Amino acid sequence: MSENKTEVLTANRIYKSRIFAMLFSDRNELLKLYNAINGTSYDDPELLQINTLENAVYMSMQNDVSFIIEMRLHLYEHQSTYSPNLPVRYLLYVADVYSDYTKDMNLYGSRPVKLPTPKFVIFYNGQAEQPDRKEVKLSELFTISESEPSLELTAVMLNINKGHNRKLMETCRTLHDYAEYTSRVREYAAEMSLDEAVERAITECISEGILADFLRKNRAEAKKVSIYEYDEERHMRQTREEGVEEGFASGLEQGMKQKEKQIAINLMNAGILTEEQICAVTGLDLEELEELKKTLSEE
Repeated sequence: MSENKTEVLTANRIYKSRIFAMLFSDRNELLKLYNAINGTSYDDPELLQINTLENAVYMSMQNDVSFIIEMRLHLYEHQSTYSPNLPVRYLLYVADVYSDYTKDMNLYGSRPVKLPTPKFVIFYNGQAEQPDRKEVKLSELFTISESEPSLELTAVMLNINKGHNRKLMETCRTLHDYAEYTSRVREYAAEMSLDEAVERAITECISEGILADFLRKNRAEAKKVSIYEYDEERHMRQTREEGVEEGFASGLEQGMKQKEKQIAINLMNAGILTEEQICAVTGLDLEELEELKKTLSEE
């Protein structure tokens, strides 16, 4: 394993948070983000009851921010790659949160327990095109579709890439600056090494007042996390593209084989060529031809 790869993996083990989670682990910044999304004007960060799951990672997706305010449970997740399975992950999260919330309650009693009302928000900043706002539902993953599913979970995905959701970005300066910083890392990484790209983005942003205090105080950690995030995003994107290519190639190969078999069947039915000649024309071997003959005789 190369030294750079070792550093990236080490960063992943030590620095569990993403830049997004690091930024909004600050109660003041989180409250500003909450206000911007919900059109509220709360000014006391102590109203936030943080209950983010510690070390909770399901299917490579880490629980970023979870909190309760005014008996509403909000789960915020940052994603640089879109997955239709996000509602399942949220289901796992909220089950854990409610399990902890009700641990001292009598769930077998005659009185109904009171649960905070949940709201699920995904902050997306991947490179694949996505709309400003999109709803993803758990029921879309059910094998059997029902008009009124017994279990449903709806998450709202907000595109926080530079140039998207302008009103939200104008209302929450930190979110706007995060989008600018991420955009610069990606732009520079296309021209130079990832290490140099992150260093340049950090230096520029500090000098221009973009996440300046945060980057100044957390420069080393922010750099390591940014390198890991971008490297992971690139790896997942390449893996997905390779998977699509392999799937296409596999499907093409299967289609060609099926076509060869159909030609062989037609030639056998016509009775104008010997088995050896049919094999030469179709590319099938004698064993495959025998299997086809058995199949035809059984039909």
